Order: sequence, then structure tokens, then C-alpha cells
Amino acid sequence: MLARDIGVDLGTANVLIHVKGRGVVLNEPSVVAIDQVTKQVVAVGEEARQMLGRTPGNIVAIRPLRDGVIADFEVTEIMLRHFIRKTIGKSVMVRPRMMICVPAGITSVEQKAVREAAEACGAKHVDLIEEPKAAAIGAGLNIFEPSGNMVVDIGGGTTDIAVLSLGDVVTSTSLRVAGDKLDDAIVRYIKRQHNLLIGERTAEELKKELATVSPDGRSGQTDVRGRDMMSGLPKTVTVHASELREALQEPIDQIVAATKGVLERTPPELAADIYDKGVILTGGGALVDGLDKLMQEELQVPVYVAENPMQCVVLGTGKMLESPFRQRLQSPVRHRNARRLFGR
Repeated sequence: MLARDIGVDLGTANVLIHVKGRGVVLNEPSVVAIDQVTKQVVAVGEEARQMLGRTPGNIVAIRPLRDGVIADFEVTEIMLRHFIRKTIGKSVMVRPRMMICVPAGITSVEQKAVREAAEACGAKHVDLIEEPKAAAIGAGLNIFEPSGNMVVDIGGGTTDIAVLSLGDVVTSTSLRVAGDKLDDAIVRYIKRQHNLLIGERTAEELKKELATVSPDGRSGQTDVRGRDMMSGLPKTVTVHASELREALQEPIDQIVAATKGVLERTPPELAADIYDKGVILTGGGALVDGLDKLMQEELQVPVYVAENPMQCVVLGTGKMLESPFRQRLQSPVRHRNARRLFGR
């Protein structure tokens, strides 16, 4: 029976798939549109994302993953099956071996849900890899040396922060504050300050095109359209970049505080390595304007944005699929040795 190795970044906002020998072959939003009357799938991925907030009463656009984990098992299975067929075809003779990224703080129950969803889609074998580990590898860090590397992976549902050495996570935390919470903060701010109700897509566009978190970041303004909270009618207001900096302050402060916490728990030798090498930002949240500068000021260590932050996690799975270190990923002896060396 034929088999193919594929790596999956099963993200809250996007699903990315890497096929061994072909590279990244799919990058689509984690959204499924379903007709509630017929229970039929109307659209999956980018086509379904276009429907968010714009569907008639009988069609609902669902994001089946929340905070980095599966919130709706059946819809996740439908989505994953669709994407796998889109990348490697519909042949029943092809049963792929899959490596799937999961948040660092995921529970055993949540791990089981991910495995079962992959197996239900026809996976021959399923490996799980922690997102910060995959992100570090995808960003080009050599985590298998006895030297400290630090990565902050800001995805859609979770921010995973980890210090890695000897192929293992030495110190880490997983924070359920990431891209979605930044969007929510913008929605709440616009509602509170301008009495205007906007949707998730509008908030995300504001975050990408105007928002900044640094006093020295971008400036400017843009017109935002939504529904007036008082009259219920369409309304347009002007929003400035400085307002969005205020809107994002609370969730960004939480991410910075969590990063400081991981650094404070890091063994001195590894902390010295990080001071020399710096911290690498990955994930879509790394692209928020001014975040690297702000974190550098707060942490007092160099902070860099990875070359291709949104694809670091899935690129890391691809490298692990083709790497001689793949077996070390699952080795409990390997993990115990690293933890003993660094006092865990």
C-alpha cells in the first residue's frame, strides 16, 4: 500500500500542509461553511472564510478550532479530510503518515482528539510535535546542540513560548492569548470608543494594515465601516493607528509578561546563550508592527522576526519528516536526559 509523509500545522486561523518532497502545498483558513437545514458542507477553507459574517440564516461558517485545540471534532475531521484529499488526492490506496503540530500546553485528552481526527481521515501513523519545537526548526535554529534557543510562536489561538536545547523543550509556557484575542481587543475597542460594531474580518484587516504596538511604529488612519450601536444603521468612522496601539496593549502585555516568565525560569547558561543569539518571533502574530522592537525593549535581549514567520511551524514539520533526528522526537530517554541536564 502506498504511503506519503505529510506535516500538518493544524492552526486555529489557518491549516498548512507540507508534503515530503514537494514542500508546502496548502495554506488555507480553518473555516467550514455548513447548511444547517441539509447538514451539507457548502465550502471549506478560503471560500468559507469569505462567508464569515455574510451568510444567510441557514448557512453557518464555523471555525472548528479554538485556542489551538479542537472545539468541534466532526467539523475538524471534515475540514482535514478535505485538505488532505486536495493535496494528495482521493485514492484509498494512499494512507499518509502524518506529523501534526499541537500547542505546548495541550492536555492528553486534546492530544487524543487530534490523533483520532487524523486517523479518521485515513492516516496510517500519527506523530505529534509541539508547536514551539517545530517553529524553532522551521526558523532555522539548530535545537539539537547543547545551546539555548528561544522562540515565541504567536499563532491564531495560542502563543507558545519555549527555550530549547539538545532537541527538547527546557522551559516553556502556552498562553491562550494570540491573534484571535488581538482581533477581539480591536472589536471591543471600536465598540466602546466609537459605538460601532465591526466583524472579525474587519478587525483582522485593521490589525494587519494599520495597527502598531510600538510608540515609534507606523502612523496613519483609515475609515472603518460597521453598524452603529445606537441607530442600528451602517456607519463610517475614522480610526488612527495610535488608537489601535491602545486597543492591543492588554493582550500584548500578557504575551510580554509570559515571555519574561519563561526567561526568568531559564537556567543561567542557557539564558546567556539567548542573550547572545536573541529571541525569534514566529507565527502570524510576529508580523504585528513594532512587536519586535517593543519586546526587545522589555526583555533587554535582541528580538528578531523569522524570515517566513507564518510558515515556520509547517516548515519545521517538513524538516523533521526528512531528518535523521525524527526518531529522537519521540524518544522518552532523550527527553529525560535533557531535563536532567537542565534541572527539570
